[in-house]
Amino acid sequence: MAGRIEDYALIGDLQTAALVSRDGSVDWLCLPRFDSPSCFAALLGDERHGSWRLAPPEPGDYRLSRRYREGTLVLETLWEGPDGAVRITDFMPQRDRDPQLIRIVEGLRGAVALRGELRLRFNYGRIVPWVRRTDHHRVAVAGPDSAWLRVPGGVHTFGHEGATRSEFTVTAGEVVPFVLTWQPSHRPAARPTDPLRALRGTAERWQRWSAGCRYQGPWQPAVLRSLITLKALAYAPTGGIVAAPTAALPEAEGGIRNWDYRYCWLRDSSMTLSALLRGGFREEAAAWRRWLLRAIAGDPGDLQTVYGVAGERGLPETEAHWLPGYRGSAPVRFGNAAVSQLQLDVYGEVVDTLQLAWAAGVPMERQVWSLLRHLMAFLEEHWQDPDEGLWEVRGPRRQFVHSKVMCWVAADRAVQLAEATGLPAPVERWRALRTAIHRDVCAHGYDEHVGSFVQAYGGRELDASTLFVAKTGFLPPRDPRVLRTVEAVREGLDHGGFVRRYADGVAGPPAGPAARAARGHGRTGSDRTLGLDGLPGSEGAFVACSFWLADALAAVGRVAEARELFDRAVGLGNDLGLLSEEWDPLSGHQLGNTPQAFSHVALVNTAFTLAEAD
Repeated sequence: MAGRIEDYALIGDLQTAALVSRDGSVDWLCLPRFDSPSCFAALLGDERHGSWRLAPPEPGDYRLSRRYREGTLVLETLWEGPDGAVRITDFMPQRDRDPQLIRIVEGLRGAVALRGELRLRFNYGRIVPWVRRTDHHRVAVAGPDSAWLRVPGGVHTFGHEGATRSEFTVTAGEVVPFVLTWQPSHRPAARPTDPLRALRGTAERWQRWSAGCRYQGPWQPAVLRSLITLKALAYAPTGGIVAAPTAALPEAEGGIRNWDYRYCWLRDSSMTLSALLRGGFREEAAAWRRWLLRAIAGDPGDLQTVYGVAGERGLPETEAHWLPGYRGSAPVRFGNAAVSQLQLDVYGEVVDTLQLAWAAGVPMERQVWSLLRHLMAFLEEHWQDPDEGLWEVRGPRRQFVHSKVMCWVAADRAVQLAEATGLPAPVERWRALRTAIHRDVCAHGYDEHVGSFVQAYGGRELDASTLFVAKTGFLPPRDPRVLRTVEAVREGLDHGGFVRRYADGVAGPPAGPAARAARGHGRTGSDRTLGLDGLPGSEGAFVACSFWLADALAAVGRVAEARELFDRAVGLGNDLGLLSEEWDPLSGHQLGNTPQAFSHVALVNTAFTLAEAD
C-alpha cells in the first residue's frame, strides 16, 4: 500500500517529477514529461504497479531522518542503526536530453546492508517490460519506452519476482551510485553519466536560482521551499506550469473526487507567476507569457481553462480500471474534463498577471497587448454569462460571485495598464465595463440576511472565494460588507480550525449565525446527496483557503489573528514543508494532489502580505 500523502518528497528536473516515500520507495514518476504515462505508479496501487525502493532490508532497526539540501530540490535521507549509518541522496539532473533519476548511497559510519528493488511498469502500471542485462546496465523495454539502470561494480543484481533486486553492504567512506535513464526504445544504449558531477551541478544550479529570492521575513524557510516547489512545477522547454505533478490523489480517502492535475490551468499558472514575481523571479514570468501566447492563440472565445504543458488542447478524461487507486480511492482518472468548461475568472487572473509582469519590468510587447485587447473584447460580451467557476462544478452553470469579481479585476487591470503604458485601447469602454460589473456584484452578490457576499447570485451559500472582494481591491478592506464577509467565512466555513472551500458537499453542517442563516435558505452538504461539484461525498479543508482568510484578516486589521492562522496553515506541510491540496482535520492527514501549486502560491503571497502589515 502507498504511504500517506505527507510521507512523500518531491524531486524533479523541470520537465517531470518523482515522489519519494519516507521508506525509500519512488512510487510515482511519469516520463519523459509531467503528463506522460508513468513508469512508477505504486502511489495509486501498490508495488506491483511500479516502484523503486532503496533502503535497509529491515528498516525498523534504523532511525530515519530526511531533508532537502539547502536551497535545492536534492533530497537527503539518513538511515542510522546500531551497526552504522548511510545517507541516500535522490535527485534528477536538469537535463539536456534524456531524463535521469540518480540515487547515491554514502557510507557514513560502520557497515550497513541495503537492498534495492526496481519494478518498472510502463503505461501507468499496466505494462511489464522485458528486461535484459548488458555490461553495466539492466535494460527494460516495452513499446516506445526503455529504461536503463546503471549498476555500480561490486553490487550483486539479479531478477526476483518481477523486480530487479540489488543487494550490497556499504561501509564508511564508500559511495555507491545508481543511475536510471529513460529514453525512446528505438535509440541505442544510454549515454554514461558521472553521478557525482551531476549532483554537484544540480545542487549548484538550484542554489544559484534560490539566491534570487527577495523575501527575508520570519517565514523565510517556508517561503523559499514553496518557491522552489513552484519552480519545480514549471515545464522548462515551454514555460507552462502544472497545478501538481500527481493524478487521482483523493479529496477524501476512499472517495471518487480523484482528478488529474498534471496540466497547466490558466488560473493556477497565473497565480504561480504572481508568487514567483513577488519572490523576485522575472525569467519565469517571461517564459510563461510566451507559453500563454502560443497556447491561447486564436479566438479568445475559444479560451480553455487548462492546457497541456506544451499548449495541447485535447486532454480527454479516462479511467484506469486496472489501478485500485490511492488506498482504494477509485476511479483513477487521467486527463481532465475541465478542459471544456467555461471559467470566466481565468480572464481576470491572466490580465492581472500581465499587469504584475509589466510592473516587475517585463516589457509589454505588441502581440501581448493585442492579446489583452482581444480578451477584453470577449469579456465585454460575455461577463454576464453563467459559468462553472473557480471550483469547476460538474453541475449546472451559475452566476458565481468570484467569477464576476475576477471579471472586474480584468477590467480594472486593463485600465491601469492602458493608463500607465499609453498603448492604444478603448479605455472609456473598459472603465464603463469595470463600473457595470462592480454595480452588478454589489447588487446581486451580497446578501443582507446572510451578512456576507455569497457563492452565487440567487443563493445564500458561503464560499471562501468571496474573500477576493478584499484581496483584489474590489472593495476597501474596511467596507462593512468586507468585514462581515471575512467574519462569515471565518465562522461559517470553519473545519477543525481551517477553512472549507464552501458549505456544499462537505460532511457536517457549518456552525454559527451566518451559516445558520444560509442553511435556512438552502441545504448544505450534510443533507443533500450531491455537492456543488455534482458528486457525492465529502472533502477536507482546502489549504489555500486558510491562507486566503489570513490574508483577509490582515487586510481588515486583525493582524495577530492572521499570523496565528498563517502559522497553523504552514504547519500543515510535511516534514519537508510540502503542502497538498487539502487537509483532513479529523484524521490529521493530507488529502488531494501533491505538492499543490495553489497551496504554495497562497503561502508565499500571504507571507508577503503579513510582512507588509508589520
